[in-house]
Amino acid sequence: MSSEQPDRSGPAIFLVLLAMAALVAVAWGVAHPRVAEQPRSVPAEPSLAASEVPTPAQTGTPTPLPRPSTPDVSPTPPPGASEPPVVVPPSPDPAPVGETLPGGRYRVFAGNQFLVAYYGTAGTGALGVLGETSPEQMQRRLARAARPFAQPGQPIQPVYELIVTVADRGPGPDGDYSHDIDHDAVRRYVNAAHRHGALLLLDIQPGRSDFLDVAKRWEWALRYPNVGLALDPEWRVGRRQVPAGVIGSVGAAEVNRVSAWLSDLTVSNDLPEKLFVLHQFRTAMVDHIERVLGRPRLAMVQHVDGFGTRAQKLATYAAVSRPQQFAMGFKLFYDEDVNRMGPTEIHRISPRVRFVSFQ
Repeated sequence: MSSEQPDRSGPAIFLVLLAMAALVAVAWGVAHPRVAEQPRSVPAEPSLAASEVPTPAQTGTPTPLPRPSTPDVSPTPPPGASEPPVVVPPSPDPAPVGETLPGGRYRVFAGNQFLVAYYGTAGTGALGVLGETSPEQMQRRLARAARPFAQPGQPIQPVYELIVTVADRGPGPDGDYSHDIDHDAVRRYVNAAHRHGALLLLDIQPGRSDFLDVAKRWEWALRYPNVGLALDPEWRVGRRQVPAGVIGSVGAAEVNRVSAWLSDLTVSNDLPEKLFVLHQFRTAMVDHIERVLGRPRLAMVQHVDGFGTRAQKLATYAAVSRPQQFAMGFKLFYDEDVNRMGPTEIHRISPRVRFVSFQ
């Protein structure tokens, strides 16, 4: 009986298969080097479900801000440069309204504007209608009063004539028989004029001071494009005189010094034309008025005051008006005028009136 030989092919086949597996593993590692080189000490992070993805607030990444509606024209800083700091103006001082007058114009009477003003000082009605109410209420009243003066091709420009230096019967701490109102009150009217597209006219009653000295105290406000200056000679008195005791006066030379300074301020700061108003109701109030000079960037206005009947007011206007030098203004008094003139009568006056104020 022959003995049965053991089958030795099994181990050989196993060794061949093992060698082939090793070759496959080597070839796969060569084709995927990053996986092959991954450090074993760093565990793979588990994948997150969509609900588990962190939001920008959770990760500390800022949420992108919406783009502004107007294009950003600021230059892009070079790589590595720090962003320039944002400068915020102090809150008590209103930001300037821009380098044009209301409506985007550069000249006061451009477009045949007709100016209508409320006159007075802040916080009291004793000196005029402007201060009887808050600036917002005053604006509404002024709008109603001005509306009837509008004509086809003649839009209305509202004006706030604010007395910022008030003449006094007493000498005061400086002995000049006048005082300045609070700057915060002036800022409220600057802001109101900005909101409502109005001009602001700073009126000066200097007492015994020189008009130019007082005007320079208001330079900070006159740097705003829509702020102008008015001189009231009735309240410019001599060294031994007291306001309200006499009717004051000013010489042309002093007016010219003020207008030259204001013109220089306007031109050097590239501001649009400013109102420059000279009040008058007697010829003696402005000595040698024919010598008052026109100035670059100033709209020169002679504002004829004086209350009374219609005939009296028109006679005053005829006696003092100088339309060859000035645009003409005319004052209406709510309480003192007798049979107060209305828009129709004002528009009939010759020489033409271009600026009316209510007191």
